[in-house]
Amino acid sequence: MRMYDLPDARGHFGPYGGVFVAETLTAALDELRTAYERARQDAEFDAEFRYELKHYVGRPSPVYHAKRLSAKCGGAQIYLKREDLNHTGAHKINNTIGQALLARRMKKPRVIAETGAGMHGVAAATVAARYGMQCVVYMGSQDVKRQAQNVYRMKLLGAEVVLVESGSKTLKDALNEAMRDWVTNVDSTFYIIGTVAGPHPYPMMVRDFQSVIGEESIAQMQELAGRQPDAVLACVGGGSNAMGIFYPYLANTKVKLIGVEAAGEGLATGKHAASLCAGKPGVLHGNRTYLLQDANGQITETHSISAGLDYPGVGPEHAWLKDSRRAQYVAITDAEALQAFHELCRLEGIIPALESAHAVAHAMKIAPDLRSDAILLVNLSGRGDKDMHTVAERSGMRF
Repeated sequence: MRMYDLPDARGHFGPYGGVFVAETLTAALDELRTAYERARQDAEFDAEFRYELKHYVGRPSPVYHAKRLSAKCGGAQIYLKREDLNHTGAHKINNTIGQALLARRMKKPRVIAETGAGMHGVAAATVAARYGMQCVVYMGSQDVKRQAQNVYRMKLLGAEVVLVESGSKTLKDALNEAMRDWVTNVDSTFYIIGTVAGPHPYPMMVRDFQSVIGEESIAQMQELAGRQPDAVLACVGGGSNAMGIFYPYLANTKVKLIGVEAAGEGLATGKHAASLCAGKPGVLHGNRTYLLQDANGQITETHSISAGLDYPGVGPEHAWLKDSRRAQYVAITDAEALQAFHELCRLEGIIPALESAHAVAHAMKIAPDLRSDAILLVNLSGRGDKDMHTVAERSGMRF
């Protein structure tokens, strides 16, 4: 089986992925797998999905040559895939539209979601309003403080936002509560997972819906630069924006794939969210993957300046790409991400999400050591409106 044919029928990417859930969710996942298999082979479903991406989201998002940033760094040319220009301001809307269309097919009038940075919650609330569905979003209270603007956006769109006070009060705990809701209300509820993690078929399904990013990039890079990039970079929390741009490139082994995790205050400090760089395999949220855990297998608390990367695990396909060495995974600190954030603002007039700034930072780090005709394509997964308070506080500015 070729790498880009994975997962297998049981949802495995090598030793990762699979289905590790309570028996009460088995029937719901079986129903979902059957519905998705039918939908992905249905030309009408695909046509409606593509129509919504074009006319509602505003796709294709452009690829942009960041000439001034490239000149400042020296060396390689840096290009940006502008997912920040999508409706709602990030890549998340691609996946939520796909899952909402599937929920409608399955006659589920209620959708639930978990969110960290708030962008997936906003995207879920947006599509729920678009299709007339009830929406409940679970969000850790720590993230609510960091992302107040997105909480208000969700409420404006008609969603109920449930604050989660358990554990570290971040994305991991929000996902736990969403899972509990789904078990309780499985007959009427569709769980829109926001990343390429969770039990099968979610890692495959989210990847498939996000693959439009890479599909567009291949055509756009050929038109804009006359060839494909030497490397594609994307930030990795759970990893949906990265898998979205990586997957169409898997078969082209001439293109290097680089995932950028959150090193927080530094890998040596333990205050980070770099599961692939510093974790080990285990089971969390229905799948086997790399996790941050202690010697007893207990999940450890994470830290990142970016709420969307503040998660102790990663999608199982990323775990397989790491082990197979098809992709390389690195980590960028809070300070490095902040520096890249400011550089992109001042040199290109683009305010990136702090998540995306991690990928920009690594591109800036490696560009000087590459030849001037080398090309780095960075997936700019979202815009930074949501991060203004965080950046202002860390920069000592008044907001």
